[in-house]
Formats: sequence, structure tokens, C-alpha cells
Amino acid sequence: MHLDSSHRNSFAAAALVCWGNAWLAGHIGLDEAVDHIERTAGPGIVARPPSDDLPSDGGAREAALRGYLADLRLSGLTALRLALPVAGDPLGLTGPPAFNSAAIEAGQAAICVLPGRCVGLIPEADLRGSSYRGVRWTAVEAAAAVPDLPSLAEAERELNTAMLSATETLMSVEGPRQAHPGAALSGSGANDTLAPGYPGRAHRVAALSARLAHALRLADDRGLTSGQVTARGSVLRDLDRAVRRAWVAAHHAILESRAQ
Repeated sequence: MHLDSSHRNSFAAAALVCWGNAWLAGHIGLDEAVDHIERTAGPGIVARPPSDDLPSDGGAREAALRGYLADLRLSGLTALRLALPVAGDPLGLTGPPAFNSAAIEAGQAAICVLPGRCVGLIPEADLRGSSYRGVRWTAVEAAAAVPDLPSLAEAERELNTAMLSATETLMSVEGPRQAHPGAALSGSGANDTLAPGYPGRAHRVAALSARLAHALRLADDRGLTSGQVTARGSVLRDLDRAVRRAWVAAHHAILESRAQ
């Protein structure tokens, strides 16, 4: 599960989508959006693709995140979408294969929606020297198709169902004390605060998703029999899928409200 709060850049794509969409919707300015993104993930540098023809490109192959987003806006950027794929579940992806593979390896991507095309941004840790901790975003051409994703209401229902099922199964598994989903709801320290402009329901689903992701990170198979591991693994996979779908839906909720 890539929503691991112990790694700053694990929330990089989500932060970019959340605060970037709030900026595009006019709730905040670009400077505030980038400040929040970089507070979550660290300073950002974007590696432009060779085919990049943004207005102020000037032949430069790298750009600061702030400048890159400004250039995208001049080119007609209308929205940012979140992808949280894993092998066998390409959540939020529509191709092409090169972009899908890179996004699955990273476990996350932000997809910039422009007129007639999309650009995918894939984050990786940018470590320089002994103290610098930033994010290098690799820009990759992405398919312009719209992914098949649940609405916020659908994702919330799926999440609640998966949480109840996981809790019942985990409570029935004897062995060392386990991290049950319900036990994680008192707080996880995860970055679960959405930007201004998001509906209250989205804030609630994002907070629950982040805390359940924390519970998944704490799951431990030690001391269990093979049968217990199998039973627990099945419900945790279902919960992981529901958490990722809910997290994506929460981050897209501002787009739902703009479409209404």
C-alpha cells in the first residue's frame, strides 16, 4: 500500500491533485497551492518530456513545479486526476502502457488534463547530499480517456462495507494482537486534510481512508497459521482496494461538484 505516512513522497501525487484542483477552481492561488504540495512532499522539480511544447519551455528539460504548473495553465490545464495503481488493479490509469508501467511501479501518479491530451506526472524521491529531501516529477504523455472511477458516494459505501468485513474477520483470527481497522480510527498522523473547496463528505472520506491505510501498514502476519494468513490476506486486499478507491474519489470530489 503506497499511502504510507512514514514516507513524505507517498502522498506527493495526492497533494498535487488536491491542492492543484483547489487552485484551478479558484479557491486558492498558485503560490499557496505549491506551498502546501511542497510542505507535504518536499521541493518539486519536473523533468519535461522531449515532446514538451509548453509556452515558456525555452528548451529547458527541467522546471520548478511552480513554473511548470503555470505553463500548464497557459496551455489550458483544466483538472488534475489521481491514480493509485497496483499490479492487477490499474486504478485511475487509461494508458499508454509505458505510462501505466511507470505509475504502477511508483504506486501513484497525477494526471494533468489539457485540451485533447493528458500529461502524467510520476513522483520519485529526489535526494541530494545529506539533508535535501524533495520530489522529482517525471512528465509522461498519458491517454486522454477518462478512467472508470467510483463517485464519492459509491466509494464511501464500498469502504464502509470493506471495513466491517475486515474487522469481523480480523477479530476472529487468534494470535498476536493485530492492528484492526477500527483501532486505527483514533488517528494516524497521515496527511488527511483536503484543500479549500472540497465538500465536507470528501474531507470525511479522505480522513477515514488515510487512517485505514495506516492500519494496513501496521498489519503483521507473524505468529499466525497459514490458514489465518490466507483469511486475513483476502480481507486486507479487499480493504486496500476500497481504501485506494475512496482516496481517489475524495480527491476528485471537487471535480464532481464543479460538474454539477
